[in-house]
Amino acid sequence: MTLKMDVGALHVFLREAFPQVADDFKVDAVGENTITMRLRVDDRHLRPGGTVSGPSMFALADVAAYLVILAHIGPQALAVTTNCSIDFMRKPAAGVDMICEGRLLKLGRALAVTDVLIFSEGEAAPVARANLTYSIPPAAISVG
Repeated sequence: MTLKMDVGALHVFLREAFPQVADDFKVDAVGENTITMRLRVDDRHLRPGGTVSGPSMFALADVAAYLVILAHIGPQALAVTTNCSIDFMRKPAAGVDMICEGRLLKLGRALAVTDVLIFSEGEAAPVARANLTYSIPPAAISVG
């Protein structure tokens, strides 16, 4: 499947649709069925003890899933999360960005399924894994 949005287009979309959080996230790469992103970790993303909070990691997974889907269907602001399961496996490293690798596992007419691994920058072992399902607006995909 051909990409309908590249890194630049995803950044523009994020800035226009979600200006309140656009500066928190950066798309590093997008490819067929894949995305690599980062959360630019700041003090507001930390929980007591100086580690990245669960809600901040969830946000990274959710934005990555959303954008890898949009990269394939085009700018559809009304694509929405319908399910998410996240496993927190390790304490994130302090003071570094969170990096995620997202995969589009299935892109159907009404639903898309993704898988996202989250890492502390510079670390090999993931700190979290999320599986997200999105509902796709009816006009977003033309199946031929």
